[in-house]
Amino acid sequence: MARTASKTNPLQRSSLLFMAGCIALLLAAGAIIRLGDRPLDSGAPVISVPPGFELEVAAGPPLVKRPIVIDIDEQGRLYVAESSGSNDNVKVQLEERPHSILRLEDTDGDGRYDRRTVFADKMMFPEGVLWHDGSVYVAAPPSIWKLTDTDDDGVADRREEWFNGKTLTNCANDLHGPYAGPDGLIYWCKGAFAEQTYERPGRPPFVTRASHIFRRRAEGGLIEPVLTGGMDNPVEVAFTPEGERFLTSTFIEQPALGRRDGVLHAVYGGVYGKVHGVTDSHPMTGGYQPVMAQLGPAVPAGLTYYSTDVFGRNYRGDLFASLFNLNKVIRLKLKPRGATFETEVTDFLASTSHDFHPTDVMEDADGSLLVVDTGAWYVLCCPSSFLSRPEVYGTIYRVRRRGARTIDDPRGLLLDWASAPPGELADRLDDERPAVRNRAIDRLAKHGSKALPVLREVWSRGRSVTARRNAVWALTRIEGPAARAAVREALADPEESVRHAAAHSVSVWRDAEAVAPLLEQLTHSAAPLQRAAAEALGRMGGSSAVEPLLAAVGRTEDEILIHSLTYALIEIADPQATRQGLSSSSSRVRRAAMLALDQMEGGGLPSGDVVPLLSSGDHVLRDTASWLVSRHVEWGGALSGYFRTRLGAIKSVSHDSAVADEMARFSTDPAIQDLLAQTARSGQTQASRITALRAMAAAPLKETPESWAEALTAALTSSDDGLLREAVSTAESLPQGDKRDAALDRALLTVGQNESLAADIRADALAASAAALESVSPQLFDFLLSNTDSAKPVPVRSAASRAVSGAPLDSEQQFMLAKVLRDAGPLELPVLLRAFEPGGDGELGEALMESLENARSLANLRTDVLEAALEKFLSHIKN
Repeated sequence: MARTASKTNPLQRSSLLFMAGCIALLLAAGAIIRLGDRPLDSGAPVISVPPGFELEVAAGPPLVKRPIVIDIDEQGRLYVAESSGSNDNVKVQLEERPHSILRLEDTDGDGRYDRRTVFADKMMFPEGVLWHDGSVYVAAPPSIWKLTDTDDDGVADRREEWFNGKTLTNCANDLHGPYAGPDGLIYWCKGAFAEQTYERPGRPPFVTRASHIFRRRAEGGLIEPVLTGGMDNPVEVAFTPEGERFLTSTFIEQPALGRRDGVLHAVYGGVYGKVHGVTDSHPMTGGYQPVMAQLGPAVPAGLTYYSTDVFGRNYRGDLFASLFNLNKVIRLKLKPRGATFETEVTDFLASTSHDFHPTDVMEDADGSLLVVDTGAWYVLCCPSSFLSRPEVYGTIYRVRRRGARTIDDPRGLLLDWASAPPGELADRLDDERPAVRNRAIDRLAKHGSKALPVLREVWSRGRSVTARRNAVWALTRIEGPAARAAVREALADPEESVRHAAAHSVSVWRDAEAVAPLLEQLTHSAAPLQRAAAEALGRMGGSSAVEPLLAAVGRTEDEILIHSLTYALIEIADPQATRQGLSSSSSRVRRAAMLALDQMEGGGLPSGDVVPLLSSGDHVLRDTASWLVSRHVEWGGALSGYFRTRLGAIKSVSHDSAVADEMARFSTDPAIQDLLAQTARSGQTQASRITALRAMAAAPLKETPESWAEALTAALTSSDDGLLREAVSTAESLPQGDKRDAALDRALLTVGQNESLAADIRADALAASAAALESVSPQLFDFLLSNTDSAKPVPVRSAASRAVSGAPLDSEQQFMLAKVLRDAGPLELPVLLRAFEPGGDGELGEALMESLENARSLANLRTDVLEAALEKFLSHIKN
C-alpha cells in the first residue's frame, strides 16, 4: 500500500536532522521505558503517553539500530531507512554510501517485527522512504532512487535513479521525500538554497534557489512546484482525504519570541517564510502566507494524517508530528477556518531523555501509531549537539489505545486481489479499513478504462461519500477523456468532500472542459471549495475565468481564499482582462488586480497606477502600493516626489521612522540620491535631515555618491550635537571606495580634534577618518587610549578602539597600546589587536605576548583573531 492520504509518507524526517538548533549536548540514556504507566525494558528512555494508551517496542536492537524513516507495503512489511551512524562530510557519505534500507517482517502477527532483511545496502544518507506500486522510493540527496525486488527474495536487485536534483549542500537538506498523494502523484521537498533547474517544454526553464514542494507522475514527466518558501528545511508532506496538503519545516521564521519551526497548510502557489531573497523571483500575492502551527525551535520531522477512529472518534482527522529537538510527538487537531485550518496542539508522546529523537510517525493499518526514535548518533549541521553517540541506539515504538476495538484483517490480506473484477474492487472503496480502501483505488486505476463503467456507477448507485470520493481518486489515476468526463460529474456531487477532491483532480489534469462547473463552484460553494476551484481555473488558463475570479475577490475577506483567487489571475496571465479590476469600487478587487498584473508574465503594471495610492486613505490600497513599490527599485524616480513630501512632513525623528529604510531601498536611483543629499544638507527640519542621513547609512551601495560626500561635509559643520552625531555615524558606515573624499576626511578630522565636543562624537569621527591620518599626535593618541578604558561607556570605548586599530601608530604608541590590552574588555580586545597585524620587531612581539598572557578577556578571544595579530611576530617570538 502506497503512503497516501491516510498515511502520509515517511521520509524526510531525516531532514529533520538539519534543523539548526537541534537539541543540546547529547546526554546519557534514561533509566527505563514505560508502557503507559508500566515499566517495560531497563536501559531505555522514559516515555509517557496519554492515559488510556500504551507503548510497546515494535522493533529495536539488534533488528534495527538507528532507524530514520519508515513505510509499509501491502503485506505489512516495514521498510526502514537505517543510518550507519556516520556524521562524515556529505560528499564523503555520497562516495562511501554507508547507509542501508531494511525490510522488517512480523511473522507471527503480534505487532513486533522479528525478521530482518537488508533490502538495499550502499545507500547515500536516506531522507525518505516510500513504498509505491511494487517499488521502494528513497530520497538520498541529490537523488531519489527507485529500488525494486524483481524476484521477491527481499533484496532490491534493480536500482533506478528516478530523480536527480543535482545539488548536495553541506547539510544534505536539499531533498526530502518522496510522498504519495491521493491523486497518484509523487511529491517531495527541496530544501537548502542551492540553485536547481527544471525544463518546461515550450517555456523557459524553471530556475530556483528557493525551497519547494515538487510533484510529478511516477512514470516521469513534467515536474511542477506546488509551494515556494524561504524556509531552510521543508521535511514531510501529509494529505487529507480531499487532497489538502500539510508540511513540516524548520526556519519558517527567523528565531524570535518562540517562533521558528512549524507546520504549514501548503496552499497551492503560496510563498511562505522566512523572509529571504531566494523567494524574490517567484510570483507572490502580496506577502508571505501564514504558518498554521508555530512550534519554536522544535525541528518537526515526520507527519501523518490519522484516518481511523481506533484511538477514538475525536482523533480521526488529526495530524501527528514528531519533534526531533523536543523529544516528543505532538497531536495537531485540525479545525476548519475559512479557506484554511487552525490547530490545537497538544503533547501526545514525550520522553525525558535527551537521547530520544523522534524522526518519523505513521498510522499503521490497525490504527496503532508507529513512532521512530533514531537514537543519539546525529550531530551533522546540528550546532547545539556536539557529541555523537552512535552507540545509543534508536527504536521503533508502537502506540495503542487500551481496550480499542480490533480491526480484523486490517490489510485485507484474506481478500482476493489478484482476480477481483472492477465491480468487486469498487465495493471496497468505502471499506472501514484504510489499507483496503487505498489498495482498491490502486487496483481500479490499474484496470484503466475497463474500470470506468463501475466507477461511474458509484454515483448512480448512491454509494457513500467515502466511496464516491475514492472513486474520484481512482479516476484521477486513469488517463483519457472518458476518465476526465467521469470526474467532471463529481463536481456536481451533493457532498463538499467529493466536489473538493474532484476540483483537485481536474486541476491536476488541467481539464479545460471543467471550467463551467468550476465557475459554479466559485460562486456558490464554501470557502475551501472556492479556493480549490480557483486553483483549478488558474491552472487551466482560460481568460473567461478572469471576471468571475475578480468578482469572487469582492465577495470575501478571507485572505487565504483571496490568495488563491489572485494566484489564479497570475497564472491565467491576461493583462487586458485583469486590468478591468483596477476600476472596481472594491479596494480588495483593485488590490488583486494590481498584484496580479505586477506578478504575471507580461502584466506590465506601470508605476503611475501605484505610486499615487501610497497616499490613499484606504489602508488596503495604501498597503498594497507600499508592497508593490518595495519590489521595484527601478521606480525610484517616480517616487521622488512622494518621498519629498514625506521628508518635508517629518517633525521628529520618531514621526516617520520607516521612511529611511524605504528610501534606502531606492538609493541606486539618481533622483533619490539627489533628494537625500539636498535634504541632508538643507532640510526643512533637523528631523528630516537626520532621516535623510539614516537613509544614506542604510543604503546598499558599493560607492558613495559625490553629492552625499558633499552633503555630509556640510552637515559636519553643524553646531547641533544630534545632527553632528548622525552625520559622523553615516560617514563611517558609507563605503569609501579606492579613493577617499579628501574634503570629507578633513571635516571628520576637524570634528575628532575638537575638544569641546562629546567624547563619543570625537571618537566616532576619528574612527571614520583614521585611515586618512598620516600620523597620530600625542594629544590625540592619549585621548583615544584613555577612552578604550573598560570604565567608559560602551559606545565611546568601542569607537575609540576602532580609531586606534585603524590609525598609523608609531612604535612607541604600539608599545603603549600593548600594555593596555591586559585590561581591555571582551568587545574591545579583538578590535585593538588589529593594530598589530602590520607586525613589528621582536621586542614589541614580546610585549604583546606578555600583555595577552595576562589579559582578562583572553578566554573570549577567537583563535583566528589571535593568529592574525601574532602572525608577523611569530619568527621573532620563536627566536
